[in-house]
Amino acid sequence: MKTILGLVAAFLVAFATFTGARAAGGKIAIVAAENFYGDVAQQIGGDEVSVNSVLSNPDQDPHLFETAPSVVRKVAAAQVVIYNGADYDPWMERLLEVTPKPGRVVIVAADLMHKKAGDNPHLWYDPSTMPMVAKALSAALSAVDPAHVDDYATRLKTFLVSLQPMNDKIAEIRGKYAGTAVAATEPVFGYLATALHLTMLERHFQLAVMNNTEPSAGDFAAFEGDLKTHKIRVLFYNKQASDKIVQHLVALARAANIPVVGVTETCPSGLSYQNWMLSELNETETALGGPSS
Repeated sequence: MKTILGLVAAFLVAFATFTGARAAGGKIAIVAAENFYGDVAQQIGGDEVSVNSVLSNPDQDPHLFETAPSVVRKVAAAQVVIYNGADYDPWMERLLEVTPKPGRVVIVAADLMHKKAGDNPHLWYDPSTMPMVAKALSAALSAVDPAHVDDYATRLKTFLVSLQPMNDKIAEIRGKYAGTAVAATEPVFGYLATALHLTMLERHFQLAVMNNTEPSAGDFAAFEGDLKTHKIRVLFYNKQASDKIVQHLVALARAANIPVVGVTETCPSGLSYQNWMLSELNETETALGGPSS
């Protein structure tokens, strides 16, 4: 892929040089690897920015993404780039390598959160991540466009306040259900489960799935047994990456009358980051209060 990107980039870097810090209409060009980072960028940047999000389809498995020339062109022209890091979106690192641009600001969520490859990369489910990303965005945009520094500061304050309903819901669920045993087919929801003080079972199984390896027979059998004996109160699964093993576990949970919550890795169309997280929290609260036997 790197060779192909290099060939495409050779035709695009010159174009990017002439675009400067601004996209069409005089806006600051921002590219976000994932649409939830793009949503936050739009909330902070307002009318001064033009945001392109690469991964935005909630029905697509993000792990199957392949770079296209149109994506290379957007990255080459971007003045600000945001991506997750922690080896979740390594294609963005390659794109940045082959499309160097003087003055480009790159924000990596994993760096802000002191995470690395091998850690759970689903950082946007950690309630402390987006405030850090939003602050970094506000600072970056203020440096690129000092004429609107007060606007960026105001939008940052508005964004941070808008997270309060999500934080209140986390505290409410934690107060009711802390210590409740749950499980997941992969660790997408992991950081939020930790914030809720839920007891996460089947971690070995989840790590195998995250690392693209086959879960061991023992881990699979233990997962089945915990579902059948109702040791698990709620099962979380990734609706965007559901193979036959996952489908079997979901069916087994439902047969055992265990509530199932499907989560996604990209933000559903029409929802802000805040509303997306709040929606999943509400579904989680309903599931935790549902049947347990």
